[in-house]
Parts: sequence; C-alpha cells; structure tokens
Amino acid sequence: MDSAELRPIAGDTSEWARRVRELRTEEGFLILTHNDRADLKPGEYLLETAKPQPAFARGISKETRAFVLDRNGFTCQMCGAVAGEPHPYDPTRKTRLHIGHIIDKSMGGSDEAGNLKAICSVCNEGAANITLQRPELNKLLVQVRRATSLDQRELLRWLKSKFKE
Repeated sequence: MDSAELRPIAGDTSEWARRVRELRTEEGFLILTHNDRADLKPGEYLLETAKPQPAFARGISKETRAFVLDRNGFTCQMCGAVAGEPHPYDPTRKTRLHIGHIIDKSMGGSDEAGNLKAICSVCNEGAANITLQRPELNKLLVQVRRATSLDQRELLRWLKSKFKE
C-alpha cells in the first residue's frame, strides 16, 4: 500500500503520517516502512497482519493514570487541549490524552503521580525530554486581563463548572 492509498483510510488529514504512527505505537498494528524492510520504497507501507499486537506492559497503573487525568482536569498541560474535543492545532482530530513525565525517566524521573502530567498526542510527539514550566499566577492574570470580556466570561463559566462552588 502506498501513501496515496493510505491517506483516505487514515482520515485524509494533513497529519495522516502521524495517524499511521499512532496505529503502530498506540493500537499495536504492525505497519512496516522502508526503514523496516529494504524492499519497500519511501511512502510505501505494509500491514503484516490485520490483528493488532497485544498492548505493551504499562509501568503506570490505571489508578495513577485516572488520578493524574482527573487532577489535570482532562486537559493537556502543554497546550490546554481538552480530551475528546477537537484539537486546537488540528480540528480534524479529537484530542487524545496520554500520561507524560515531568522529569523524564531517562533523566531519573519516576512513575509517581507527582512526576506525571496529562499531555495530548500532538504535544507528546514533540515533547521528547523537555520540561515545560507551569505559568505563574501573575502571567496568567495578565493574559486573562488582555482577553476579551466574552472570553473572560467563558473562562469564569469554565472555572465555576470545574470547581463547583
């Protein structure tokens, strides 16, 4: 199968190659490229079997994952995208959240909840070993003050629903 055949199947988005990587890494499909087999040309793909591989073992428990997602308001901590809603940078895709490390494991970070954050698949793909600092309160207030009154009211509505006064 070549990229022209695969593009409509993957959703015909501009990010179809990313969707192929998601099918491989997140859903367990064995999709080979020219990096895997010498007889494939760039832009050619081979699906070894239609049956996905079993999910890999996860080091983070379901309970910890649920706690981190809830603590982070089911929102990407890098771009602010909300799980299940259209992604702000690619409205053709719904936001899928992953659990990412604040201090990467390769730098000595742990799988404890205090070292984990919710991160969307778009940010996660480009996040290799970077740590993004949370904005300080005074910087957040400046941004809110600069926003339109309509956006400020929407923010207030969201905060009230999040914290259920």
